[in-house]
Amino acid sequence: MKRLFLFGIGFLLFAGVANGQTVGGANDFTPLPKPGPGEQVATFGGGCFWSMSEAMVELKGVNKVISVYAGGTTKNPTYDQVASQTTGHAECSQIYYDPKVISFETIANAFFFAHDPTELNRQGPDVGTDYRSIAFYRTPEEKNILLGSVKKINNSKHYPKAIVTQVVPFTAAYAAENYHQGYYRLNPKSAYIMQVSTPKVMKFRKAMNAELKPEFQK
Repeated sequence: MKRLFLFGIGFLLFAGVANGQTVGGANDFTPLPKPGPGEQVATFGGGCFWSMSEAMVELKGVNKVISVYAGGTTKNPTYDQVASQTTGHAECSQIYYDPKVISFETIANAFFFAHDPTELNRQGPDVGTDYRSIAFYRTPEEKNILLGSVKKINNSKHYPKAIVTQVVPFTAAYAAENYHQGYYRLNPKSAYIMQVSTPKVMKFRKAMNAELKPEFQK
């Protein structure tokens, strides 16, 4: 659905997409920022990164979230390439956070409630491996936390089906085009945001209310 939506309103926007990452307009790429002093990074994919990135940035202790492509083999992919399902990448959110305020475990739990981790290679109307549920770990401890979260949620029967999220080691992430960054807040009246993304974010706020920044605790 998102691909059809973007095609319908953004044919001209996509026409100039260039391979490789540069800095500039909406179709260009801004390099991923390096973690600041004391800052840590986590990377998750759960369907369209517009809603996932918004959900994650609303958590206390999260400083910023960048929409990225990760999990594949193609370097510096474009949206069109990822959408073709030939790169191996998924739409993901790279989260920069303060571990003194929020733990990796809390972010991981939030991730599992920010989307439906039981859907295989899709999220709602968005279908394809680029929308798969995927969680990356950078340390053995993070791997254990992710596997433990999966087991705990499965045992709780919170979802009627078993979680199918891929738990894999992090290798690389590539920033998505500039127009994807902060898309949720910049385009509140778009049909996709209103019909698909906003209900996800509202559901997330209810599930994770105690962990949200004050302005989102409504």
